[in-house]
Amino acid sequence: MTVVLRPDDLAALCRTVLERVGVLPAAASSVAGALVAAECMGIPSHGVARLPQYADQVATGKVRGDAVPRVETPLPATVRVDAGCGFAYPALEAGLDVAVPLAQRMGCAALGVTGSHHCGVAGLHVERAARQGLVALLFANTPAAMAPWGGNRASLGTNPLAFACPAPVGEAAGAEGVEHDPLVMDLSLSTVARGKIVAAAREGKPIPEGWAVDGNGSPTTDARAALGGMLLPFGGAKGAALALMVELLAASLTGSNHAYEATSFLDAEGGPPRTGQCMLLLAPQAFGADFAGRAAALLGHVLDQPSTRLPGARRFELQRRALREGVALPWSLHQDLLRRAGSA
Repeated sequence: MTVVLRPDDLAALCRTVLERVGVLPAAASSVAGALVAAECMGIPSHGVARLPQYADQVATGKVRGDAVPRVETPLPATVRVDAGCGFAYPALEAGLDVAVPLAQRMGCAALGVTGSHHCGVAGLHVERAARQGLVALLFANTPAAMAPWGGNRASLGTNPLAFACPAPVGEAAGAEGVEHDPLVMDLSLSTVARGKIVAAAREGKPIPEGWAVDGNGSPTTDARAALGGMLLPFGGAKGAALALMVELLAASLTGSNHAYEATSFLDAEGGPPRTGQCMLLLAPQAFGADFAGRAAALLGHVLDQPSTRLPGARRFELQRRALREGVALPWSLHQDLLRRAGSA
């Protein structure tokens, strides 16, 4: 059984839940907007189902609801944000407010966030920069979930990375010829995002073989056993190497906790995770090439082939549909949110 809500109404409900546990209004709005956007884009593993976990973590102090991101510019094209053990979403927004104009003026800028938390759908953050004319890369580390290649202990996170750039107008811009949708790539370096295994465990469903191993290191299709074991990197040794690279950029470079030092994003136990994010922003015009023309040629060549689509196109199609038709939430989740909001 599901309940269908307008995105604006769902965001308002999420804000109320967060504010009732002590999250400042601006941060609550930022978090709610990101979670609802994930739902609209068809990524429920990073959507509103995360809200009860977030609220419980604020209530225990694992996430600081009263944190206000502190933004510094230690060098002309470098932005540093201390999230203060609060949510990642307002910290990244505050950092981008400074880093985007810097990149537009200087040609490039780097943004580092420390003392942070789960950044949700990584593509949302790079999309924001791409809609302002920039090429953007994001690297984020997460609590330990994968072993290094050949290892037997979880040392690396699923460590998502995301890329976005402006897409030329016309067919190459995305679904249905929409001119303003950027090209967005967003991937976890595990075979699958941990959130999908969490969702399968919650629903009592099996997972495909090759996603994870259990606590004994044996392949498993049992989602609960997988959560007690380790995820597998996509691409074998190559995926594990990329996860190590992200760990260095997102944690070592920003002074954040490494994956093996971070507490879980999924429960209210322990202290703040203090993970990190790193973003690189590039202004195409700074390189003196016709980026729009060259990108149009490449993307047009890709789309000229049967059954191809650009990365990220589907999420924008689903987002437009959600704005028309609403977002379907499981009835039990909706009831939980109403109770937490004081409306049930």
